Amino acid sequence: MGPIEYYAFLIQKKCIIESKEHFVKQSLRNRCRIYGANGLQTLTIPKQRKSSDKTLISKTEISNNQNWQKSHWQSIVSAYNSSPFFEYYKDELEDFYTSEFHYLFNFNLQLTHKILQFLQEEKEIKITEDYQHNFKGTDLRNSKFNSLITQEYKQVFSPKNGFTPHLSILDLLFNLGPETTSYLEIQTI
Repeated sequence: MGPIEYYAFLIQKKCIIESKEHFVKQSLRNRCRIYGANGLQTLTIPKQRKSSDKTLISKTEISNNQNWQKSHWQSIVSAYNSSPFFEYYKDELEDFYTSEFHYLFNFNLQLTHKILQFLQEEKEIKITEDYQHNFKGTDLRNSKFNSLITQEYKQVFSPKNGFTPHLSILDLLFNLGPETTSYLEIQTI
């Protein structure tokens, strides 16, 4: 569930998703931020521990030893159940939290396709076939996707806690519904 700024790039530009890099710790590749009644919450997908940090992102396995999916889904429901558009998307998203996934890259890619489907965007997502150290273009592999300027929108808990930027696309989707695509199209990237 990438950040809103990530999806603004996907909507506005032709993008290539890196599949041949090594997994980067403490990155957005296995975590997202949501906004609940108690403020920010980071959801992290646990990965299988390997003896080497040199595991390709496409080969990084999810650790299903703990019930992270149930925990994530409960957190999402708790944070967004009262949002205006949660009911419209929840059934299709819940499948990602009840089906077992083995690889982080596949989970993220399928989730990205689902979000683009919700946004009614028919974007071709290209995947790299080899790693390029010096990519010719805008390289966002290590971006935190924290825009300096974020257009505010109404969030479930903003009357209580104020507006919080740089959240998962879920926050925008559940709060704006069909207006999400229009919002993403006008964001400064």
